[in-house]
Amino acid sequence: MKKLQYVLFLLMAGALLKACVSGKAALKQGDYYDAVLESVKRLRESVKNKKATQVLTQAYPLAIDFIDTGIQNGIKSDDPRKWRNAVEGYQKINFINDQIKTSLGAMKIITNPQTRFKELADAKDKAADEAYNEGINFMMKATRNDYKQAYYDFKDANNYEMGFKESVEMMNQAEFNATLRVAYEETNNSRFNYGSFQPVVSSLQRLFLSFKPVAQKDTVPPQQYLKITFNGYQQNRPSYSSNAETLSKQVVTGQQKGADGKMQNVYKTVTAQVTYYHKLITATAYANITITDAANNAVLQNLNLDSPYNWSYDWASYQGDKQALSGNASTLVQRKEAFPNDQNLFNQTINNLQGNVSQQLKSFYSQY
Repeated sequence: MKKLQYVLFLLMAGALLKACVSGKAALKQGDYYDAVLESVKRLRESVKNKKATQVLTQAYPLAIDFIDTGIQNGIKSDDPRKWRNAVEGYQKINFINDQIKTSLGAMKIITNPQTRFKELADAKDKAADEAYNEGINFMMKATRNDYKQAYYDFKDANNYEMGFKESVEMMNQAEFNATLRVAYEETNNSRFNYGSFQPVVSSLQRLFLSFKPVAQKDTVPPQQYLKITFNGYQQNRPSYSSNAETLSKQVVTGQQKGADGKMQNVYKTVTAQVTYYHKLITATAYANITITDAANNAVLQNLNLDSPYNWSYDWASYQGDKQALSGNASTLVQRKEAFPNDQNLFNQTINNLQGNVSQQLKSFYSQY
């Protein structure tokens, strides 16, 4: 018990030392904000932590001055994000205040932490207008990537000030314009009932990317067509392989008196010829993915996919003395040749194919 307590003590001491070192390192590197947060965290855990006290005493005024100076310099500049940066800076100062006030150790050092609540409110008003105007500029460029950027700008504007101008309506319009619409269909070009690729396609749905069945009419025509064709399933005949080895072992057959009059074990060598068998069945499912541009019927991707799945089984037989068997050989000789469940083999192969289709589609649509 004492040993365990000692180990725990060492671990805790090591963690505290590492934290203090990281706080001092942040201070030396000019990361005053991180140095403050790290030291406050340590003082929350240990009120009298000397190293954390030293770091906080030095880092706090430097952090506030550094953030304030950065904000003021930004406001005077032509930076198109100056008010959004100002919001971020004021939020950092207020966050430091919140952290200090939840740490008794830190409160003893920084008794009156600074806040910027009024400045933050004013900056949010200007940041909302800044983000909104930037969103309008991106909308005027009228490309899909610009619409996407405009969406995030209008979203920012609404976050800074709820319902700012027409930020919600413009955000919805930007999303609508930026969304790539794909009409998909799947066909079964075989006699097998493989299920459906619909869950795979549905998993691709995300912001700016919409998939709907060809038969389901959308509000606007699709920009792409996706067709997945299941081309069949094949299960090969079993293939066999084997190899043999001779095993030997010394076993006790009895006891007899030795020259010293004491009883001693009597040994003999037993052997067995073991033959190992390996059975392999490969099943494969096939599909094709075709993606075309709806505007000009250009083929964007045409892939033939397969998904081999291997079922294997091992067993063994022997001739000779069973006592010579041990380990793997002893286990395998208790087995007989086995046969897979055809439905399970089919299901596993289809699962592999669906995973392959999913991977290929995610890779293709990652560019959108």
